[in-house]
Amino acid sequence: MAQGSYASASESSHGLVDSQHTPNSEQGQIDVEMTNISETVLDYDQEDSEEFVPPMRRIPRSLDCIESSHDDLNHSDSAGIPSARTASLPAQSRIRRVLLTLRDTLQSGFNSFGLCRLYPRRPSFEPDQLIPSLLLARTSPTAAIHETDPSPSSNVFAPPYPFANMTIYRLLSWMNSGSSRLSESKVSDLVKDVLLAEDFDRKDLENFSVRRSLRELDKDESGSRVTFPDDWIQTSVTINIPTKSKEDGPQPFTIPGFHYRPLVEVIRAAFADVQAGAFHLLPFQRLWKDSLDGHQERIYDELYTSDAWLNAQDSIQRIPKEPGCSLERVIAGLMFFSDATHLANFGTAKAWPLYLYFGNLTKYARSSPLSGACHLVGFLPSLPDSIKDVFSGLSRISKTGMASLHAHCRRELFHSCWEILLDEDFISAYRHGIVLKCADGVVRRVFPRIFTYSADYPEKVLIATIKDMGLCPCPRCLTPKTSFNLLGLAMDMRNRLNNLRVYVMINVIKAREFIYAGGNTVDGAKVDNTLGEGSWIPTLNQFVEKLGPLGLDPFCMLVVDFMHECELGTWKALFTHLIRLLYALPRGSELVAALDSRFRQVPTFGLGVIRRFSNNTSEMKRLAARDFEDILQCAIPVFEGLFPGDHDAMVQSLLYQFSQWHALAKLRLHSDSTVNFLQETFEKLSKKLRKFRDFTCAAFNTVELPKEKAARHRKATQCSEKHGSIPESNGPKTKKFNLGTYKFHAMGDYVKTIRLFGTTDSFTTQIGELAHRALKAFYPLTNKLDTPAQLAKHERRRRVLRRVGEVGDSSSSSSQQPVHTPPLVSYDNLKHHYIATTQHNPVNLFPFLRSHDGDPALKNFIPKLRDHILYRLRGLDIGYCDHVFTDEERNSIIIPNNTIYSVQTMQVHYTTYDLRREYDTINPRTHGDIMVLSGETRPSHPYWYARVLGIYHMDVWLNNGGQPTPQHLEVLWVRWLAGLRGHKSGMKYARLPKVAFVEESDRDAFGFLDPGQVIRGAHLIPAFASGRGVSSLRHGESFARPGGELDDWEEYYVGIFVDRDMFMRYTHFGVGHSAMLRKIVKDCLGSHLVSSGNVVNGSSQEDADDEETCEGEGLGECDDGQEDNDGSDEGDEDEFSDGELDEGVDEDNGEDYEDELADELYGISF
Repeated sequence: MAQGSYASASESSHGLVDSQHTPNSEQGQIDVEMTNISETVLDYDQEDSEEFVPPMRRIPRSLDCIESSHDDLNHSDSAGIPSARTASLPAQSRIRRVLLTLRDTLQSGFNSFGLCRLYPRRPSFEPDQLIPSLLLARTSPTAAIHETDPSPSSNVFAPPYPFANMTIYRLLSWMNSGSSRLSESKVSDLVKDVLLAEDFDRKDLENFSVRRSLRELDKDESGSRVTFPDDWIQTSVTINIPTKSKEDGPQPFTIPGFHYRPLVEVIRAAFADVQAGAFHLLPFQRLWKDSLDGHQERIYDELYTSDAWLNAQDSIQRIPKEPGCSLERVIAGLMFFSDATHLANFGTAKAWPLYLYFGNLTKYARSSPLSGACHLVGFLPSLPDSIKDVFSGLSRISKTGMASLHAHCRRELFHSCWEILLDEDFISAYRHGIVLKCADGVVRRVFPRIFTYSADYPEKVLIATIKDMGLCPCPRCLTPKTSFNLLGLAMDMRNRLNNLRVYVMINVIKAREFIYAGGNTVDGAKVDNTLGEGSWIPTLNQFVEKLGPLGLDPFCMLVVDFMHECELGTWKALFTHLIRLLYALPRGSELVAALDSRFRQVPTFGLGVIRRFSNNTSEMKRLAARDFEDILQCAIPVFEGLFPGDHDAMVQSLLYQFSQWHALAKLRLHSDSTVNFLQETFEKLSKKLRKFRDFTCAAFNTVELPKEKAARHRKATQCSEKHGSIPESNGPKTKKFNLGTYKFHAMGDYVKTIRLFGTTDSFTTQIGELAHRALKAFYPLTNKLDTPAQLAKHERRRRVLRRVGEVGDSSSSSSQQPVHTPPLVSYDNLKHHYIATTQHNPVNLFPFLRSHDGDPALKNFIPKLRDHILYRLRGLDIGYCDHVFTDEERNSIIIPNNTIYSVQTMQVHYTTYDLRREYDTINPRTHGDIMVLSGETRPSHPYWYARVLGIYHMDVWLNNGGQPTPQHLEVLWVRWLAGLRGHKSGMKYARLPKVAFVEESDRDAFGFLDPGQVIRGAHLIPAFASGRGVSSLRHGESFARPGGELDDWEEYYVGIFVDRDMFMRYTHFGVGHSAMLRKIVKDCLGSHLVSSGNVVNGSSQEDADDEETCEGEGLGECDDGQEDNDGSDEGDEDEFSDGELDEGVDEDNGEDYEDELADELYGISF
C-alpha cells in the first residue's frame, strides 16, 4: 500500500457561513450542537439466523455510488458564498455590568464528506486555499520587516553561490543530499540532476577539489564564515557538584561542547522559509456531520485543531497590547523531540539530538523525514568519564551515594542546557511575541508556545525532574506505583484527574539548600523528607522556573509515547510473557517451535505493511517497533490452539482486545465516537489484563526465557570479572506478569491526550526516530572526532544549500502566487483501479483450457466469461443475479481470435478514513485476496472475500443484430470464500471473522468479477489450528493454487487489524468512507442500536457501579468482582465453536439478535 496523496486534506468551501457578531452575542461564538451518536457493534452468530435461498450467481453490490467526486478530492476556492447570518444568544436580565468581547467567527459549509471548519476568529491567512479571499480577515497591510531584524537569507544569493559555477554547485548539492550510500536512486539522481543538467560543463571540473569546495561552502569570498542568525553556537555548561562539606561548598565542573541554535532565530528562519506558506496561523475546530443521521461531532487530528491550541490562542488575545501595536497575534506551535541514539552499528559513537517541529504544519508533511520540517536545534551533552575522577576525590561518599550523585549531576546538566536554550530572547518572545513577516507578506506578532515534548521514559523523568521509576513514576500525575494494578477502574481514572502533578518549587529550593549549603547527601533522608511525596528530585526544573509563570505546564506537555510505551512496552511485555507461558506448558519447546513456524507462514500484505517473518519470532532478535506491530496484528491466528482449553480462550480474547485498542490508539483521525470507543476498549482491555494475570498466569510457573537467562548470566560474568569474584551458577529465575509498570499506567492517558493535543501520530517519537536517519547518514562523512561539532557542520552545509536553492527557485519564478499550493491528485489516483493494457501475455482460450483439462478451477470458464460480459454490457443490476442467459445470447459475444490478455498486477485506489488517497496492489501470486461489498439483500456481514486467480483485459463485440460495437473490458477470475456457520465473532465474542473456500461442487466456487467492485485488498491469515486439507478442492495441482501446493488451508481469519483504514472499514465511523458503505456496515445490525445514554465514561453504568463497590475492598477481591461482571465468553465453549461452511444468505433473527446486542457497542462481526 503506497503512501497516498491528499484526498481531501481539509474541507472544501461549499457554502461558507460567516458571522460578524454584534455586542449582544456575548463573545460571539457560533454554538455547534455536538450530539452523541448511538454507538453500535455488529456481533453476529450465524447459528441463530434463518435459512435464506442463496443466489445462483455470486454478484457483489456495485461500487458506483461509493466513489467520491472530483470536487471532494481537491481543494476549491471558488465556491459560492451565502449571505451572512448572525448568531444570537438569549439575553440576560438584571446584569449590572457586562464585559463584551467581539469575535469575528467564521464557519465553512459542510462538504460532501460532512466536514467543516469553525474558526473562533476569522482567519487572515488560510494555506489550504479553501476559504475565498473575500471572507478572510483584513489585517495589517503588507509591510517589510524593520532593517534591524536579521533575515536568514540576507547572506545568501542565487546559485551557483557560493561556488564558481553551476557544475560544482550541482555536484556538491548532490553530495550533501543526506545519504552516505550509493544506492540506485542515488546514482540516478547524480545522472539526472548533475550530469544531464543543461548547465553542466566538464571543463568546470578541471583542478576540482572536494575539500576546497567545502571550504568555500563554509566561508565566503573574503575568507570569513558565512553566518546566519540561526547558526550553531558552541558553549560550555557548568554544574555544581555537591561535596558534603559545609565549609568548602559545591565544586564547579565544566562540560564543554554544548552545540545549539538559538530558538528565536530558528523561529525567524522557519517563518522566512518557503515552507511557511503551508503554516496554519489560526486554529479552528473541525466538525463532522454524519450523513447517516445528521448528528454533528468534533474531529481530532492536527495540533492546530486541538483544544490546547485553541486555548493558547485565547490566552494570547488576553495579553495586554504592546504600546502602539495593533498587529494580528498568532502562535508558533513548538513540538520538541529528543532521544539519544547510536550513530553506528559497531562502536560507542552516539549523539543526543534535540529536534524542533512546528505544529503549524500539517502532520502529513511534518512526519516525513524528507519534508525539511525537522529543525535540529541542539546536541545535548552527556557527562564525561572524567567526572568520576572528581567523585573519587570526594570524601565520605559510598558506592551507592556515588551513583546517586552521578544521577544528580546528569539531571543538573540536562536542565542547565535548557537554561541556556530558554534564554532571555526566548522568554521575551514567549511573553511579548516577535514581529515577523509571514508567507503572505503580512506582518504579525508571533508568540512561541511549547505544546508537546516527545521522549521516551528515561528522558521524560529528566524533564519532569522526578526519580526514574520511583514511588510515583508517572510524569503527569501523582498516582503511586502501588495503585497501577487498578488500571482502568473508576478509582484509577479519578486519581489521574485529581492528582495531577504540580511542581513543589519551595520544597526543591529548600532541599537544594540542604545539599549545597548544609552538606547533606543527594539521596539523604533529610532531602527526601523535604521534597515530600511525588518522587521529586532536588533539581530545579527550568521549564517551571522560566515558563511556568507564562502558563506552561511542563508535565502536561509530556505526551504519551505510542512507540516506546505500547509497541516496545506493554505489547512487548505481554508477548514475552506469552512465550514464557508456552515454555511452561508440557512440551513447551515444541509449542514455541510451532509458533515460529506459524509466523513464518503468515502472508505478507501491502508494501511493507506486513513483512515476512523470516526468523524465529519467539527469540525477538533485533526487532524494531514496526516488527512488534506486525506481530500483534497477526498474533490471534498464530496463538490459537497452543494453550489448553479455557486458557486458549482467555488468550484469544486478550489479543483481540489489545489489537483493537492498538488500532484505535494509533488512528490518524479521531471523532468523539472513536475517542469514546477507545476509552471503552481501554477499560475492557484492563479487565482482560487483570483476568489474564489472575487466571492464566497464576496457573503456570513461568521462568526466564533462554535469551533472558543468557543475558543475566552474561551481565553477572562481567560484574564478577570486574570485582574479581566467582559468578553464581543458578537456574532460570521465576518471572511473573507485571501490570504495575508505568507503561501500562500510561494507557489510561491516551483519551485525554488525544482530546487535548490531537492524534498520537502527530507527536509520536517515531517522527524523531526517523529524523535520526540524517545524522546516521552524516556520521560516516565525519572524522569521528568531536562528533556533535562534525554533525552540526554537515547539517549547516545542507541547510545553506537548501536556502540557496530556494533563492534560486524564487528568483527564477515570475509568478507572485502564494508559495504553497495544495497537493494535486493525479488522474490515475482518482480512478478506482488501474490495469495495464499491455498485450505481452495473450491467452488463447481453447489451448489454455486444454492445458488445464479436468481442473475444477476452470470449469465452465468460457460460459461464465460470456455471462459476465453480458451482465456488464447490458448494465444489469444485482436483481438479475439469478438470470440465466441462453446460448443464443452467449453467442452474441465476439472475442477476437478467442484471445484475452493476462496482466500480473492491478492497483485498487481508495479513499481512506482520514481522507487520503492510497492504493493496494493485487497480485495473484503474492497478494491476491480482495474484499467486495456483499450482494445479499440483508447482509449479515458487509463484505464478501475472494482470491484473485487471474487479471485479464480484452476487446469484445456485442452482436445485437446491428453493427457490432467494440468494448474494452477488464475482468478478474476469482475463487470465492464464505463465512462459517456457527462461528461467532466481533467485539462481544472478541474473535476475528473467519472464512473458508467455497466447495468446488458449488457452481459459484469460481467466477468472474468486475474490478470496479473491489474495495481493497484483504489480509487473510490461515487458521493454523484448523490445519490444511482438501475439503474445498480436490488434492493435486490446480490453477487455483498458484504456488504449486497440493492442498489448502481449511479456514482463514480476516485480518481486520492489518492497518488503520482496514479496521475502520469494520465500523461506521470512517469519515472518509462513503455514506453508502458506512450505512451497509451500520445496517448489518438491523434496527437494534445501543443507546449511548447507558454509557458512563465509555463503560456501562452497571460496570461503573460494580467498580464503585470494589474500591474499598482488597485488590484481589476487586478484581474478582470485576471479572464476575465482565460478561466474558471464556466460560461458554459453544461461543467459540466453528461450524460448517455457510454459503447461503442468512437473515437476522430479530428477536434473538436483539438479546445478543444488549451489551454491544461497536465494530462488526461475521
